[in-house]
Amino acid sequence: MTIEGGIFDIIGPVMIGPSSSHTAGAVRLGLMARNIFGEQPDKVEIVLHGSFAFTGRGHGTDRALVAGLLGWAPDDTRLPQSLKTAAELGMQVEFFSADLGEVHPNTALLRLEKGKNKLEILGSSIGGGKILTTKINDFQVELSGSYAALIIAHRDRPGVVASVTSIVADHKINISAMRVSRQSRGARAMMIIEMDQLPPEGIVSEILGCQSVEHALLLKPITTLGGDKIGQNN
Repeated sequence: MTIEGGIFDIIGPVMIGPSSSHTAGAVRLGLMARNIFGEQPDKVEIVLHGSFAFTGRGHGTDRALVAGLLGWAPDDTRLPQSLKTAAELGMQVEFFSADLGEVHPNTALLRLEKGKNKLEILGSSIGGGKILTTKINDFQVELSGSYAALIIAHRDRPGVVASVTSIVADHKINISAMRVSRQSRGARAMMIIEMDQLPPEGIVSEILGCQSVEHALLLKPITTLGGDKIGQNN
């Protein structure tokens, strides 16, 4: 018999503590950023907001975020040594505290760099180890990490959304949530599609073949159930 949800929402995820929101959730935020970035960054700036800034160090939020950036899971026993390991691997990490505005108290802004590859991601740990990514570079998003997801950068042109969703439907994949945001009419846009199942890797190549699509990335789910495998795109 498989137990889904319920009990794990009460006892929280399997993790290295002390806090599901300040530690386990922070690991998942770091892991989400790494997965979207696509590789281990050389330089990272992390801005801590609210409770993350005030109590984060005592709860290990700084070490947890870096652990995620290293590709580690919340229950990885190496978590307390993440800052040391990052330094040994040549990852330069700086922490700052700032008021990021009307966001969740447990929020971090992560700026990742490696050569010409740069990423800015805003995310929050919303309780019980669950996270919500709300901004990727200049685009507003809603990405939970609980589902497989496609992130698609494209030009704002008629028919692009229909072309991409048709490909997803052809694979008999059900869309659980979707959001499209754009910089301005006809400019660059971003499509986030969360799905109930993990589609085949080849779906990315199909989507890249759509007119006006510039970049596509398939993310495995970062689960919140205790003992479940944490999705990594590396």
